[in-house]
Amino acid sequence: MKQINLVLLWHMHQPDYRDYVTNQFVLPWVYLHAIKDYTDMAYHLESHPKTKAVVNFVPVLLDQLEDFTQQFSTKQVHCPLLRLLATPELENITMQDRLYLFDSCFLSNHENMLQPYPAYKRLHELYQVFNKVSERELKYFSGQYLADLVVWYHLAWMGESVRRNNEFVMKLMAKNQEFNHEDRLQLFTLIGELIADLIPRYRKLAESGQIELSTTPHYHPLAPLLIDFTSAQDSQPDVTLPVHNIYPGGRSRVAFHLSSAVTSHTQRFNEKPVGAWPAEGALSAALIKILAEQGCQWSASGEGVLVNSLRASYPDKPLSDRNHYLYHPYRIDGESKDVICFFRDDQLSDLIGFEYSKWFGRDAAENFVQSLDHIYHNTSAQENPIISVILDGENAWESYPYNGFYFLDDLYHLLDDHPYIRTTTYRDYLAHAETNTIETLPTLAAGSWVYGTFSTWIGDNEKNCAWDMLCAAKHSFDLVMQSDRLTEEEKTQASRQLASCESSDWFWWFGDYNPAHSVASFDQLFRKNLINLYHLLKLPTPPAILEPVSKGNEYTETSGAMRRSSSNGD
Repeated sequence: MKQINLVLLWHMHQPDYRDYVTNQFVLPWVYLHAIKDYTDMAYHLESHPKTKAVVNFVPVLLDQLEDFTQQFSTKQVHCPLLRLLATPELENITMQDRLYLFDSCFLSNHENMLQPYPAYKRLHELYQVFNKVSERELKYFSGQYLADLVVWYHLAWMGESVRRNNEFVMKLMAKNQEFNHEDRLQLFTLIGELIADLIPRYRKLAESGQIELSTTPHYHPLAPLLIDFTSAQDSQPDVTLPVHNIYPGGRSRVAFHLSSAVTSHTQRFNEKPVGAWPAEGALSAALIKILAEQGCQWSASGEGVLVNSLRASYPDKPLSDRNHYLYHPYRIDGESKDVICFFRDDQLSDLIGFEYSKWFGRDAAENFVQSLDHIYHNTSAQENPIISVILDGENAWESYPYNGFYFLDDLYHLLDDHPYIRTTTYRDYLAHAETNTIETLPTLAAGSWVYGTFSTWIGDNEKNCAWDMLCAAKHSFDLVMQSDRLTEEEKTQASRQLASCESSDWFWWFGDYNPAHSVASFDQLFRKNLINLYHLLKLPTPPAILEPVSKGNEYTETSGAMRRSSSNGD
């Protein structure tokens, strides 16, 4: 009997927010997403043991989760927001800390994470009345106001599964206001427990066979560009490239990131990853070769990459109905035939990422299943299509009521009981796939899951400027590492700092289509990473790094953390 093989791949990633010189977390997003999204996503899978999925963890995210676990166990906190949550007398904190709380504790989707809570909403209204006053007058906000603010911010970021099942959280929400220090300490302790339990929870799901855990090159580099800037021309022949014609030693850096990812994944989960989701779904023929060398059996990218590759492979053949080409696995002709590539259904993935948050959960889940049913009836009766739905497993849920609780619960329930839709993993699929079901792609056109191009990370003045800064720093790094001026320990520290500088995330945020507040944070963090690298190399910082690369757009309200896979929203 014909069936649909559905792979849900949830990609979990945050860049490295640590300042390696001060040992402080500059931004709190790792632990906030941990208590909200990683806990909820594990809960939904645990509640639906028949639902299979692929969960992709970027190693640098896991590094930071373990860092937070260590902080809680030693009581040595390196995150300002957590430190203030546990501070006894908030009345007496510095003006800098007060400003930090005001700047931090309203950063969220207000429609779903502030408006539903009258006490938290009232705190925001009071702040809006007084936020135009001078710093001196901000002292009029009492310690109790600050205590209620920091507690409510963490309650708003708490996973829906925790809010529904943890008695202490229920009591805090019922108390509503006038939280005392003991309340804050208990909340602090709970956060530590939730984070410490995450890796074991996902490990247990993997050991049961319900999920496949996959990896990404360690610090989330945009690998095809590290290897060769000109790979951007595959999808955009007229793209403007950085002044530097190549990233020095890029291929070896990508091999390092991937090797490190495989090692860390194996240590954490007691088995090697079978496959790798490349950062931003960015593939190229050169990257596929490195994946093959590291023993990866599968990788994946966006639908736009497949379309560009088919057009490059068969320039004289019109592209057929997507039902006829999208739902197959592919191997790339040449030296890397052992790596099987899957391509994301952009429409279905973007429905979850951007549209279903506006629907009732049950309606959205039923619409998703109806879309799968449509594919079932419009593909050949002789084939069992494999449909890849791949998206961010964190940021989407902020736009959903109740953190997407009802949508995910209904979706998994409908899939569990469906007669011909089978949720699976890439590893399980390949274990039973017949050779003739895997098609050969003569040419792989390099690109990412956003538009099928690399335009989100290279091509405009600001992004190219950042690449040129990184190239210059890498050139200095190579010269210093070849000399005797650093000890082995100092070389290790510099290598780790360079890896963080190579993350794709910095380039994602540069550009005037992103909100100014977010751009400023990530611009500063990128340049701080470069400054720290020069410091570790014992070299002076180039003056250009002291100036902002990008300022963003103060009139843009969207978070910028997610992007549609096609420019027209289709």
